[in-house]
Order: sequence, then structure tokens, then C-alpha cells
Amino acid sequence: MSTLVIVESPTKARTIRNYLPKDYRVEASMGHVRDLPQSASEIPTTIKGEKWAQLGVNVDADFEPVYVVPKDKKKIVTQLKDALKDATELILATDEDREGESISWHLYQLLKPKVPTKRMVFHEITQEAIKKALKNCRNIDEQLVRAQETRRILDRLVGYTLSPLLWEKIAWGLSAGRVQSVAVRLLVKKERQRRAFHEGTYWDLKAYLEQGKAPFTSQLVTLGGTKVANGSDFDPATGQITAGRNVVLLKEADAVALKERLAGKTWNVSDIEERPVTRKPSPPFTTSTLQQESNRKLRLSARDTMRIAQNLYEQGYITYMRTDSVHLSEQAIAAARDSVEKLYGKQYLSPQPRQYTTKSKGAQEAHEAIRPAGSTFRTPQETGLNGRELALYDLIWKRTVACQMADSRQTQITVQLQVEDAGFRSSGKRIDFPGYLRAYVEGSDDPEAALEDQEIILPNLKVGDHPTCKELEAVDHETQPPARYSEATLVKTLESEGIGRPSTYASIIGTIIDKGYAQLVSNALIPTFTAFAVTSLLEKHFPDIVDPSFTSKMEQTLDDIAEGEANWLPYLREFYLGDKGLETLVKEQKSQIDATKARTVELENLEAKVRIGKYGPYIEMDNGEGVITASIPKDLTPADLDPAQVEVLLRQKTTGPDEVGRHPETGEPIYIKIGTYGPYVQLGDKTEENPKPKQASIPKNVPKENVTLEIAVGLLALPRALGTHPATGGKIQASIGPYGPYIVHDQGKEGKDYRSLKAADNVLTVSLERALELLSEPKKGRSSTNSKSKAALRELGNHPEDDSPVNIYDGPYGPYIKHGKTNVSVPEGQSVEDMTLSKALELLASKTSSSKSKSTRKTSKTTSSRAKSTTKSSKTTTKKNEA
Repeated sequence: MSTLVIVESPTKARTIRNYLPKDYRVEASMGHVRDLPQSASEIPTTIKGEKWAQLGVNVDADFEPVYVVPKDKKKIVTQLKDALKDATELILATDEDREGESISWHLYQLLKPKVPTKRMVFHEITQEAIKKALKNCRNIDEQLVRAQETRRILDRLVGYTLSPLLWEKIAWGLSAGRVQSVAVRLLVKKERQRRAFHEGTYWDLKAYLEQGKAPFTSQLVTLGGTKVANGSDFDPATGQITAGRNVVLLKEADAVALKERLAGKTWNVSDIEERPVTRKPSPPFTTSTLQQESNRKLRLSARDTMRIAQNLYEQGYITYMRTDSVHLSEQAIAAARDSVEKLYGKQYLSPQPRQYTTKSKGAQEAHEAIRPAGSTFRTPQETGLNGRELALYDLIWKRTVACQMADSRQTQITVQLQVEDAGFRSSGKRIDFPGYLRAYVEGSDDPEAALEDQEIILPNLKVGDHPTCKELEAVDHETQPPARYSEATLVKTLESEGIGRPSTYASIIGTIIDKGYAQLVSNALIPTFTAFAVTSLLEKHFPDIVDPSFTSKMEQTLDDIAEGEANWLPYLREFYLGDKGLETLVKEQKSQIDATKARTVELENLEAKVRIGKYGPYIEMDNGEGVITASIPKDLTPADLDPAQVEVLLRQKTTGPDEVGRHPETGEPIYIKIGTYGPYVQLGDKTEENPKPKQASIPKNVPKENVTLEIAVGLLALPRALGTHPATGGKIQASIGPYGPYIVHDQGKEGKDYRSLKAADNVLTVSLERALELLSEPKKGRSSTNSKSKAALRELGNHPEDDSPVNIYDGPYGPYIKHGKTNVSVPEGQSVEDMTLSKALELLASKTSSSKSKSTRKTSKTTSSRAKSTTKSSKTTTKKNEA
């Protein structure tokens, strides 16, 4: 008999097993084992006739949720029940947050244990932490469970009540969510600002000076004692100087004339100011700040950041990654200070240990910030990690260590210079003592901002000096529209506004992209026309749902419920069933929403109408002879759609596409066309004899106006054969795909190896030598668990049938055997070291025969399933996304 310990994942199970007594058995629940029904097929037969059945929440019976075990979790639940039969004690060791508490509660409700049951929590998986947690087990926190359940019910009510309305009025498959819809509105508001923006132009002078052979630069700031206008003086709505600003606006002629007037004149240093500045290190990471910083520095999405952080936590490298707290334990502070002293010396330690206070209202100080696990911190080099896991651990380690380091002492230097009636300014920075900057420099959302550890050196100047002007340059500037949100700035805004919980931001941003509300382009989140239509509908008919302050208050109430300061049931009744409740509002507003208007996106200064259609957004315009429509390319954003773009799209429909010339070999015309995915070239006309004329995308870095006949012929000839790989003899080709130009190496049985071409490479001229150079570089895969991009745990030998390798790799759910495209998990209890080639071949053979059996069964069911499809489609409810 033994103690059964249940955690969420196999990785966590493997790690924690190392620190528990031998008679403890650890199993994984694979996340949640129960949830609200996700589709009509999951709704229990006993409630299918109820009006609230689709919600999965009985709103007439105190919002009682209906929980079901998903089909893919039934086997796991059975296995856990079997494991419990042999146990004398059950320990629920799921994560320490609300979500983890909820999983433990659901497990308890499902398993109905008859043996003593305990709840064990820990914020890091180390021997010391697990030992301590075992001694301090507790009961399930019912209050925390209720708070999570209320949050889940609330999200379901919003998502499942509003989403069907969006399907009916705008387009099928859309979703609304408590936090998601507010986040989408933030993106749309920013895009509206960009659309309303008017560019302003101004000029100034930049001087290249020298003092004692030491060069430095200086900027024009005043003229005749009056400030020279810069970007901050313009009104973005007009592109003109803001009313009331007393500034001098230089135009090109003014700047050139001033440059000529100042040529050869004497420069004089009129004033020097030195101001000491102290910079303090940032607090250690919370969930939100980790997502922001990894997006800025590592270009990781919030979703990837959390996935990698979870892996690091479950392997015992970092503390729990879902936390609002910046608090550090005494043990962590001691470990950080020890690292500072060993690596940088005592002079780099802060005089006193630093302890940070969490400002977030709902934060729990009992939790810790995200930091390296253990009572001593392993340096990144000591972990044995690689790839993105190493990069994220490195970020966490540096931030934690830096927070216990001394302040950085700097001196800001401002030098004022005068030449005739023109005032110039030079700014410098001297780092007197780097302090924490030795270890860590925080990223910035402004790509132009200088990093804090970069000094700006000025010569040794004094008042009365006369530096020599080597060159005076007239420089033109254009004001820029408001920057779009990146994932980092969106997360920062959501947290500062108190919208949602940081632990949910990754999934929310993922949903926004997956549902087609935004595109992620060059790290910017660009809202789509669909996002505009949905946001407009919600703003007009359900303003509270997209009001940040309303959502923030809702979040605070949910925190109050968790703390026992508010009652969950009256709140849900008022929110959903009250006089101004969501159900009431939807019933009132539904008949007032005109579907045609809801699918129309109103854009200022645009005569054409933008509508949301079944296959995406399109332009509609009456040219006097009838209504013309044209699809809007996916890369054409709402802020950039102007009358000129509309004219190009509609002209293609009325007068036909532009012809670039005729193919030198076939004599067929070559057209430049604009499609859903952007501009492309087409060979010949579409006819009955030629229903699919050859087409090729135009690379994004080539404006369609610059496409010559030679370029068009080259694009249509893709893919280009470059030659063969000297090591494998495999063919190497260059071509263009959905993600841009690339090269591909055909490795035969090993599959194809792809590499994207760099910005400087030309798909039409790239050489074999350059292709080999790119192929020799490490592949940047999306997942750190890709077996092709990492070393095998063990190489067992070659398969006797095809002589290809049989290897063992480490995957997200534990070690697995791979042969070609077949993967099979290493059985529970079987170690990687004990696995043999013959045993692996047996497992692979059983997996292959099982797959064939399933394929046969599926084929035999095809006819009957088709016959039922009409009936089934009327009953099926597609899963709606709530957030």
C-alpha cells in the first residue's frame, strides 16, 4: 500500500517523484479532469431540453454549473481511480493558485476517496520545498474554489450569451469574452487613432562638432530665444502646430537658409549642467512583467513565454510562474546576494537586502516572485539548458540577481551652445558606478530609447570654449502615428487598468489572434476589419462589456469573493438576470441590431463601404453602373485603407489587372493582381481550358510598382534549382511560400529542411553557396521540443526494415521513441537507460498496427456518418471561446 500523489503533468510528476519517499506513487491528471460542456454532444441527456442547457449553467437554480468529464479525460480518470484503490492516503499536489485549487477540488469530487486526503502546495519543486510541503499539508480551500468557479461561470455567461449574437449579426465562429472583448477594443481604439492621425513635417539642424579632436553632435533647440518646434508640438488630429504653442516652425527653405547663415560662425559653450542620477533595479518578475520583458528582449509571445516557463517550473528550475507578487523569501534574497558577491564582488551588493512590495490589489504576498528555484541559484551555464528555455531562465536569473545589487550612479550632462542667434544642445551620460547594470538592463517599449548601460560621451568642455563646427546638416522630420500595441504593451496596459488576471493574458492574446481579431506583424498587434465590426457593435449595444473601468470593477469583485468580502450568488444574479443584466440586455437589443449595418465598418473619409463577408472583408461601391465589390488583402490594415487603395482594388475588377508584359517563351500576358494575401503575378488568362493559370506571390519587400517583366518571369519560374548538398546529395531549391522566400534541402527519408531567406537575400539570385551557409545555421523552430532540432536522449540503432534511426527524445509529456514519422511514449516505469532496440521495435510495431486498425474502423464508419451529417449539424454547437 502507498500514498498516491496527483499533479497536473507528467513532467511535474517525474520531477517531484525524485523528492518523495519510495512508497509514494505520483500520477498526472493532465490538467483539468472536469469542465462545463464544450459542445452539444457533451451536454447530459437529462438536461438537453432545458433552455439553459447550452450554457452549461442552470441560471434558474442559483447558477449551478453542470460539470462533465471530457471524452479525452475519461481514461485518465479511470486510471486515477484504479491507482487510488491501492492507496492508503491521497495527496492532491496541483498548483498553488486558484486554477490549481479548482483542479484538486474536481479531482476530490470525482474520485470520492475513502482514504485520508490532504492538499499539498509548494511554489518550487526542490527537495527542501517538497519536504516542507509534506509537513504542512492542509485541506482544500473552498473559498478559493468558489472564487475560481464564479470566474468560470461569469466567463461562460458572457461568452455563450454574446457569441451567438455575433454569429447571427456579423459572421459565424466569432467570439466575445469578458476580457478578450476589452483587449480587442484597445487594439481598435489605437488603430482609429492611427487612422485619424495627420502627419506633420518640420526641419531642424544637426551640428557635427569637435573639441580637441574629440567629436560630438549637437541639436538646434532655439532660434532668436524661441523654442524650435519638434514632434511634441504637433496636434496629431491636424498635423499642425498645437494651438497656443509659442514655437518657431522651420520649413526646408528656412533650415537651409539658416545653415548657410551660420556657416563659418563662431560657436560658444554658454552653459554646462551636470546632474547626478541614481537608478534602482527593477523588482523580480511577476507573470505580467515576465511576459512583457520576454516579448521585448526575446521576441517571445505571451503564450510561448508561459509554456516555456511552465516547463522550467515543472523541471525544478524556477519557482511557480503564475504570480502577481514581487515578494522574495529570505532564502531567495540570501541566494541572490550570495550570487552577487561571488560573481561581482561585495561592492556590487546593495547595502541592505531589498524587499519589494506588490502594488497589485489582488496579489497574494504569501506567493513569491518568479525566480530561480532553490536555496542557491544555478547560473544559466550550470543548468544544462539550451535554446529558448536557457534564454528565459537567463532572463529570470539576471533579473533576480540584479534586484539585490547596488544602485547605478550616473551623471546626466547637458551642454548649451550658442552660434549667432541659434541655440544648440548636446546631451551626454556618464556612468560613475554601474551597480546592477553589470547584470541586467531592462528592455524598453521604445525601440529608439537608448539602453541604460550605454554611456553618451562628451568631450571635456567648459563654459567659454569654442568648438569647431565640421558640418552642419539640415534634417527633415515627420511626426509618427501612435505606435500599435505589441504583446508587451498590451499586457502592460491590461494589468495597469486592472483588466483580467495576468495568468490569463497569454491565452487571451492567443485567442484574439486565432479568432482573426488581430494579426501579429513585426511584433505589432494589428486589429482586423472584423475586430472593428465586433467592437462597434459591442460599443453601441453593450458598452459595459467593453468598458475597461467596468471590467476592472468586475475583476475587483471577483478578488473580493476570493477574500470572502463579497457574496458570489447575488453578484451573478445582478450581472446576468438583473434589470440591466446581460440576458435582459441581449433580449432587448437583439431585435434592434440590423445585421447589414453590423457587418459594415464605418471609416471616415472613405466613400466606399467596408463589409464583413463569409470569406472575409471586402469593399463595396456603386460606380453609377452598378455595385462593385473587391476583396481586401489580408496585409491591408484598417488604418492604411484610403481612397487611393480603394481605387486600385476596384479598378482591377472593372478594367482588369495591370499587364507587366508578355512571357518571352510562351507569349502569354503576365498580370500583376492583388488577392486576399497581397499582390502576385499571373501567367495568362483564366479560361475553361486554363482554369488555374500559374501564379506567384510578389515578395513583401518588393513594391508591386517595381515589378519588371524580368522579375515577373523569374517569380513564375520558381522554385529554382540551386544544386545538390555536398554531404547528402539532396536537391536544394529556392522558392516563396506563405511565410515568404525560403530555401529547402530535400534529405530523403529524413524529410525536408527549410530555412527562411534573410532580408538581404533575393530568391531569384540566391546562390548555392549562400543556401549552404543558411542551412548550416541552427534552425530556429517554434518549439523547443522539436526532435529534429535537438539531440536525442539515446540513439538505439537503426530499424531493420529501412535502416533509418530509432531514437529516444524528451517531449512535453515525457520521453518518447521516434522512428520516421511514428512516435510512441516510453512506458511508465520504464527508464530511458533500460530501453533496448528490440523493445522499442515492439512498441513501434504495436503503435503502427493500432493506427491501421483505427484507420479501418474510421473508413467503415464514413458512409453512416455522412448519412447522419445533416441531422447532426442541426444539433451540434461549436465550441465558443470565452476569456
